[in-house]
Amino acid sequence: MSRRCELTGKGPMTGNNVSHANNKTRRRFLPNLNDVTLQSETLGRGVKLRISAHALRSVDHRGGLDAFLDKAKDADLSANALKVKKEIAKARATA
Repeated sequence: MSRRCELTGKGPMTGNNVSHANNKTRRRFLPNLNDVTLQSETLGRGVKLRISAHALRSVDHRGGLDAFLDKAKDADLSANALKVKKEIAKARATA
């Protein structure tokens, strides 16, 4: 399982550990990923995703998973999230 947010594409970053003596060694800053089940109003079911804490706040701010995926760029989404986005669009088109 990759260390990448399924909604925003946020992944590991690199930097330095800097000691008191100013020695520098390489390190990784990992995103704060959580396994969550988000409810889709259009589909009427839950969707399991692995997203960052920042993305979870963004989903709440935009008014839910459906609204977030409407505005999200396809390049940032994982294959799983892109599939859900297309399912939502298809369900709205038929309704």
